[in-house]
Amino acid sequence: MKVLHVTPGHSAAASLRHALRDAGSADELVPCPEDFSFGPISSPAARAAWWETLFDEPDAPGFLRLFWQRLEAWDGRLVLWFGRSSAWDLSFLHLMADTLPDRPLFAVDVTGLQYPSTRQDGTRTLCEPTSTVSSVVPGPLQDLLGTERELGQKERAALRSHWQVLLREDALFRVVGEAGLVSAPEDHFDQALLDFASTTWRKLAHVVGDTLASERARFQVGDLMLHVRAVALMEQGRLLAEGDPWDMRACKVRLPDALPTG
Repeated sequence: MKVLHVTPGHSAAASLRHALRDAGSADELVPCPEDFSFGPISSPAARAAWWETLFDEPDAPGFLRLFWQRLEAWDGRLVLWFGRSSAWDLSFLHLMADTLPDRPLFAVDVTGLQYPSTRQDGTRTLCEPTSTVSSVVPGPLQDLLGTERELGQKERAALRSHWQVLLREDALFRVVGEAGLVSAPEDHFDQALLDFASTTWRKLAHVVGDTLASERARFQVGDLMLHVRAVALMEQGRLLAEGDPWDMRACKVRLPDALPTG
């Protein structure tokens, strides 16, 4: 049977492509080109308009159309790869169940996967339990080929129903909480960014990078949206900037001597 593997994003696809090659598999692969854990999701038009206000990617909606066309034309098995602890992965799973309600869908869940790895000193250990497909190296992914399970009707209906709730809420962020995927306001990660800033100048890239690795943000948001929120904090006067705020590597930021109130 023909198999098309579908991943949340290009990073996950790169590792899985390597795994398929090493296994000598003729299966095909396509990444979902957008991360639906952030941005408007109430309508494609609203999302496209929002993209254009922030990013120099006018063809983003076009890439997504090509993705859906590829899936609609596929007459074999669709295998979705995801992790339940990643906002990107879990948004992807909900989106797929909602957009393809009548297609049989199979899935591989990498959540909690542990495999041997080598420390910098050369000793062997087990990696921490995985949260997202993009964090898994090709070898363990190769071992998971052929282990997909079909998503049952009740599970798919629950995913679709919950995604419809998130569509109506249409928050800027979707994050993984104890109850699964939930909406989060635009300022959800703002305090984490401020916590990694100081009253002395720091490169914006370092502030964003430290925030990205923090417990609050890890696997919940990418550097792109943390950068967007950092710029918003500068516009609010809660961060001071030296240099172009949109040049993350060159710009430096610091906390003001007294944070504005209100």
